[in-house]
Amino acid sequence: MRKWSPLIAVCLGTFLLLVDVLIVVVALPAISDDFRADYTDLQWVIDGYALSLAALVLGAGSLADRFGRRRTYLIGVGVFAISSLLCAVAPNEQALIAARILQGLGGAAMFACTAALLNVTYHGHDRGVAFGVWGAVNGAAAAAGPIAGGLLTEHLGWRWVFLVNLPVCLVAVWFTMRGVSESRAPRGGRFDLPGTISFTVAAAAVTYGLIRAGDAGWTDGVALAAFAAGLVALVLFLIAEARSDHPMLDLTLFRRAPFTVLIVAAFLTQAAAFGYLAFSTVWLQQVLGNGPVDAGLYGALPMAAAALVVGAAAGRFLQRIAPRWTVGLGLLLIAAGDLLQARIGTDSTGAILIPGLIVAGLGVGCVLPSNASAVLAEVPRERSGMAGGTLNTFRQLGLALGVAVFGTVFTDRIAAGHGSPAGFADGLNATMLVASGTALVAGILVLVLLRRPAAAPVAAQVPERAELSADR
Repeated sequence: MRKWSPLIAVCLGTFLLLVDVLIVVVALPAISDDFRADYTDLQWVIDGYALSLAALVLGAGSLADRFGRRRTYLIGVGVFAISSLLCAVAPNEQALIAARILQGLGGAAMFACTAALLNVTYHGHDRGVAFGVWGAVNGAAAAAGPIAGGLLTEHLGWRWVFLVNLPVCLVAVWFTMRGVSESRAPRGGRFDLPGTISFTVAAAAVTYGLIRAGDAGWTDGVALAAFAAGLVALVLFLIAEARSDHPMLDLTLFRRAPFTVLIVAAFLTQAAAFGYLAFSTVWLQQVLGNGPVDAGLYGALPMAAAALVVGAAAGRFLQRIAPRWTVGLGLLLIAAGDLLQARIGTDSTGAILIPGLIVAGLGVGCVLPSNASAVLAEVPRERSGMAGGTLNTFRQLGLALGVAVFGTVFTDRIAAGHGSPAGFADGLNATMLVASGTALVAGILVLVLLRRPAAAPVAAQVPERAELSADR
């Protein structure tokens, strides 16, 4: 049992990180009813977590390499537990959003260490087993989120969506203390403070501008100021990374066209596949009157289950196919699935979403593992940590901006329909159409630009990072 304690510790942390996205989605209408929160606040409940995670995961990885991955992971679990408690006892939506941002900080510290801890702990056959189990947990978390969120919200209340994290965090700490040895990079990098600050400001400002524009209009002065601030911060980020000896994001990686295409595909996949789930959940509960459990069953589980089945049944087979086809055609499946959902009428039931969610889930199951392995195959082994962190950053950023953009479309159509059931249906259909177009564009980009197969499937194996060492 002690042999697998590090794997259990890492899997528990990963499960918490991923399940906390979809588990919260199902609880959003209950949170809205409790706090009388509007759609802007609901978007920030998701985006506060996703942005914090995206902005800090690369910087946290540098700190972990320098100060110790085990220590950083434990700190991350502790922050995640404390922030989960703060979410559970939040007296209003502002406090909840602030706690979610803190939760993303803890999640970033955990996320930055997961793959590295497994990589330095296990070798040979055990390493393959460990990463296989870890990958399965990733899929299981997505499938478990909507059901767990629905059950907890319906029978115990939405605050238990966060309280349930506490015992899991305690168990994760126990297994980490018991079985995980400290490890560091021989030459741990410095924390890129200018890069972290400028990237965070850029992402947050653009996201705020999108959400504000959806609420106040695209000519609103505050929204325009937010966009301008985001653009300035982005320029400063690029300058800081280009001049830094230890950049948070190595811009030279983007000189490789296949790497850039795959990162853009990951960004757009998260938006197109997951960015609208919060709004379909709102429609299911507030318009159709479904409970949280039914909303989870109709609104998210079919996609997660289909993706899990594809990953389990065809994951190894998919790794033998060039990523141009698995990623490109998978994105076209997501586009088709989103389009299938864009046919909601005033007399529709939640079942109308299921066929499209299944098709989209098949696409997600093709895209996510293939995209990740292809990204790693496009960089030297010693840069695999940076490449993996970049991929995770852009995935979370894609989710955050997807929620913001689709929320703008959704709320605009609801306002035009004066909050009627027809307005909700029109808003959700428009959102699905935009999501479908996003996936279609991404799929075409991959099929057209990713002409050359990724260099030898380092992807199919776990990268043996030269800079990793274990201090026993």
